[in-house]
Amino acid sequence: MASRAATMVALLLAAVAATCARAQLHDKFYSESCPSVEDVVRKEMVRALSLAPSLAGPLLRMHFHDCFVRGCDGSVLLDSANKTAEKDAQPNQTLRGFGFVEKVKAAVEKACPDTVSCADILALIARDGVWLSKGPFWTVPLGRRDGSVSISNETDALPPPTSNFTVLTQLFAAVNLDAKDLVVLSAGHTIGTSHCFSFSDRLYNFTGMENPSDIDPTLEPQYMMRLKSKCASLNDNTTLVEMDPGSFKTFDTDYFKLVSKRRGLFHSDGALLTDPFTRAYVQRHATGTFKDEFFADFAASMIKMGNANPLTGSQGEIRKKCSVVNH
Repeated sequence: MASRAATMVALLLAAVAATCARAQLHDKFYSESCPSVEDVVRKEMVRALSLAPSLAGPLLRMHFHDCFVRGCDGSVLLDSANKTAEKDAQPNQTLRGFGFVEKVKAAVEKACPDTVSCADILALIARDGVWLSKGPFWTVPLGRRDGSVSISNETDALPPPTSNFTVLTQLFAAVNLDAKDLVVLSAGHTIGTSHCFSFSDRLYNFTGMENPSDIDPTLEPQYMMRLKSKCASLNDNTTLVEMDPGSFKTFDTDYFKLVSKRRGLFHSDGALLTDPFTRAYVQRHATGTFKDEFFADFAASMIKMGNANPLTGSQGEIRKKCSVVNH
């Protein structure tokens, strides 16, 4: 079984590696200029997650949000004096971990000054967060450079949690991701938490009536009542809810079990049941007997997403601090 899984991973990663090669990304990019980069990043990740294991989910989400806007160029990390950067937009106001990314960048700068991009650091952090949460490990193709443009309005490219299947597939296709990538990467919701306002319309305002009976009929009733007990109203902007109740710190296949029972937290989770292909994938992996297969799929989709329009070669820059451009 283990050898078959290893072969599956190797074949999938070989396929996406061919795509990455065309974009000048490869796993040995820093083998001479900064051979210790992965060790430095992992040391910081181990320390951080030993103190706050719930940080893995937000860091994975940050990489996702970076790649869907302008490609994987670290633009989500940039500050703006007039609050018009990506991180200031509504979809990114709940992101957390920016200070930690700066800490990792400082450690990498100490080891290898002016060498490793913030975009690459973010990709490594996301991978290590998944792996340290008992998820898959994959080799991250490297060589991205950092962009200097970050515009809040461009976060419209991010798939909202309220999306139906049509919208989701369109937004994923815009970064060269298909329906399989959609269902596989959605399972990143197996780790982390969400604020009530990201899904409370399903509990109180599904059709715009704003009353306790205006509920999403596709949400399993007992789960809906449990969510209502945590999120008291549409105005709850502070309460956090586990996206994968009971194992939100562990990367596993429980997400699929929840979605198959109509207990996916977001509209976008439930939307996976409205398409024959993604529904079949959810139901297959809800059995929990194909973990190696899912882990291989997740690794391949993460590499594919990480290859979304990166800046390479002489494009962009290597920021000294992730929150500001060099000049």
